[in-house]
Order: sequence, then structure tokens, then C-alpha cells
Amino acid sequence: MHKLKIRKIGNSLGVVLPKEVLDRKGVGADTELMLNETDSGLELLFFEADMADADEWIERGAKRYRNTLRALAQ
Repeated sequence: MHKLKIRKIGNSLGVVLPKEVLDRKGVGADTELMLNETDSGLELLFFEADMADADEWIERGAKRYRNTLRALAQ
């Protein structure tokens, strides 16, 4: 576990991630992360385009088959 400090970066706030952690995970500048709020705090996850595509696909299907899904739910 690493202790991080929130810092002012320009007009924003941010945290600096330890280089050794980034190296172990094979990520660097411009890597997209997702921030997830949990009951115990905050969690950083790697953004996976496949999951974003899946979410979009599910949304489109839910809209297209809204009436069918509503009928099945009863």
C-alpha cells in the first residue's frame, strides 16, 4: 500500500502515482483510469475499452427491447 497526497496541479487537484507501481503495471502517461467510489474509499481501475463497448451495447439493447424486457420482468 502506498500513501499518496492530494496536490494542487495548475487549477486542479491530483495525486502523483509512484513510478515503481506504474512500471509494474506497464502503464504511463495518457493511460486512462476509472475512479470508482466504494463503501471503504476510492478505487482506481484501468479503463478497458471492451467494457465501455459492452456498456454501450447493453444500453442500446435495453432501449431497443424495452417493452420485451418489461414484459419478461413481470
